[in-house]
Amino acid sequence: MACIYSSSVSSISTKLNFPSLSNYKPKFVCSLGGAVAEPKAVNATEPLLLNAARGKEVERPPVWLMRQAGRYMKSYQLLCEKHPSFRERSENVDLVVEISLQPWKVFKPDGVILFSDILTPLTGMNIPFDIVKGKGPIIFDPIRSAADVEKVIELTPDESVPYVGEALTILRKEVNNEAAVLGFVGAPFTLASYVVEGGSSKYFSKIKRLAFSEPKVLHALLQKFATSMAKYIQYQADKGAQAVQIFDSWATELSPVDFEEFSLPYLKQIVDAVKHTHPNLPLILYASGSGGLIERLPLTGVDVVSLDWTVDMAEGRRRLGPNVAVQGNVDPGVLFGSKEFITERINDTVRKAGKGKHILNLGHGIVVGTPEENVAHFFEVAKGLKY
Repeated sequence: MACIYSSSVSSISTKLNFPSLSNYKPKFVCSLGGAVAEPKAVNATEPLLLNAARGKEVERPPVWLMRQAGRYMKSYQLLCEKHPSFRERSENVDLVVEISLQPWKVFKPDGVILFSDILTPLTGMNIPFDIVKGKGPIIFDPIRSAADVEKVIELTPDESVPYVGEALTILRKEVNNEAAVLGFVGAPFTLASYVVEGGSSKYFSKIKRLAFSEPKVLHALLQKFATSMAKYIQYQADKGAQAVQIFDSWATELSPVDFEEFSLPYLKQIVDAVKHTHPNLPLILYASGSGGLIERLPLTGVDVVSLDWTVDMAEGRRRLGPNVAVQGNVDPGVLFGSKEFITERINDTVRKAGKGKHILNLGHGIVVGTPEENVAHFFEVAKGLKY
C-alpha cells in the first residue's frame, strides 16, 4: 500500500513573491500499488531521481518537468529580449547554463535538464538548420534521396557540439548532486521526420512516402542517426549527464507494424550501445501519444518509459509491466487550474503509479502562458509527498 502525505512549504512562494499558499490543505492519500517489482535497497549517496529510475527504495517520487526551463518563466523572457536567437541561447555555454539553472534556483526540482534542442547535433552531421521564432525548425536542404543521405556524416560530439559537454560539466558542479543532471537526444525516426519533411509537419506525408516507396533510403538515414545518437548520449554521460531522455516525438505517427520497422530497432540499437559502455546510466524514453504502442516501448531496453496524459497512469503501469519504471503523466493543462485541482491531479497520478519506480512529471512540456505561480505550487505539493 502506498501512503502519500502532501504538504505545502513556503520557500518557493517566497522566492517568487507569490501570494501565500497557507490556505492549501494537505492531503493524505493511501492506495494499493500496481504491478511493480519490489524496490531494492536505498543508496543515499545518489540523487533521488536516479534511485527511482533504478528501482531502488525512495521516500517519495522524484519530480521534474519537461520544458521546466523556458518561455513560461519571466526570467527566461527577459533573457530572450537580450538574446533573441534560439540558436545562440542553446549553443552559448554561459546562456545554456544560466537557462538550465533558472528553474533549479527557484523550484529545486529533482532533475535539472540541459537547455538544448533535439536538432542541435544536426549541424555536426552536415544538415544545416535553424529554429525561427513563430515558424519552428527549418531544414535548409531536406533529405529526400539516397544521394542526400550519402552527404550526412556521423556526429563527432566533442568537435561539433563542445558547448553541450562544457555546459553539462558546469551543471554537475553547480547542482552538486542535490538533483540529477539530465541530458537528452532525439530518436532516429523523429530526427528523420524533421530532416525529410523540412521542419515540423501535420501529416508526415514526405517521410511516409519515403518509408513506403524507398524504405532502403530511410533505413540508411535512420542507421546514421542511431549511430550518432548513441555516441551523443555517451558523450553527454561522459561530460556529466546522470540520466538521458530520448525523445521519439513523432514515432507515434507510425502504425504499430511500422513502428516495429522504422523506430523500435534503432531505439534498441542505441540503448544496447549505450548500456555496453555506460551500463548504469538510466535511459528514459518519451513518445507523445504512445497509447497504442505502450507494450512495445519497454522492448527498447530503456529503464524508464515516460507516458503522456492521454493514458491513464494505472492502465499504463499495468501495460508496461513490472520491470520498467514510469514517468509522468499529469496533463500540462492542469497547471491552468486552481491549486486545489492541481493538488488533486498530482495525488491521483501518484496513487495510480503505486509505490516506487515512478518519476512524477507532466505528460508533455509546460505550455507557454502557464502561470509561474502554479508551477511553483506543483513542485511544492510534489516535494511534500511521502510514500
